[in-house]
Amino acid sequence: MDWYHGYVLHRRPWRETSLWLEVFSREAGKVALIAKGGRRHKRFAAKLQPFQPLLLQWRRKGELATLTAAEAQEPVSSLRGNALFCGFYVNELLARLLARDDPHPGLFDAYRQVLWILAEGKDIETALRRFELTLLAEIGYAPVLDHEVKYGDTIDPDRWYRYLPEQGPVEDAEGWLQGRTLLDLRDGRLATPQSRA
Repeated sequence: MDWYHGYVLHRRPWRETSLWLEVFSREAGKVALIAKGGRRHKRFAAKLQPFQPLLLQWRRKGELATLTAAEAQEPVSSLRGNALFCGFYVNELLARLLARDDPHPGLFDAYRQVLWILAEGKDIETALRRFELTLLAEIGYAPVLDHEVKYGDTIDPDRWYRYLPEQGPVEDAEGWLQGRTLLDLRDGRLATPQSRA
């Protein structure tokens, strides 16, 4: 049986003594698992917390898999306050936007990195924007940030644009988004308040 690197995104009671888990695995993607007896065995349940890096094994029968082993890896510093809410936000994005059984190793690495940054409590907004952009790119919805969609012109850093959600940026002198901000987002430069918004 293979070991999978993973994190618990969501957990809830299932039947009398078990736990239902939504897990994000580097090798298998998002997977639904049942931890039989997970509520009864406190040490086992304590490992199965969000933000805890894990090595997992499971046996699959149909859509739900049964967790057979879980080992905690290096502990992440606990998330507190705003960082905790941001961590739950990131988990919610993954739980709602990823398809089951669709691995995204690059996104898994970005998730691990954003958790470390949240634990440090430094530059949280920038870390979240980078993660959001990575997630959108991984699932095929990367925003257009390098050209104007009406005429195909390259974004001019000194011009103004409005962003049409299902299309991309359109030049507009009355727009609210400066070209420089779009280019900063494209290049991962998120130091300005506009590019972190």
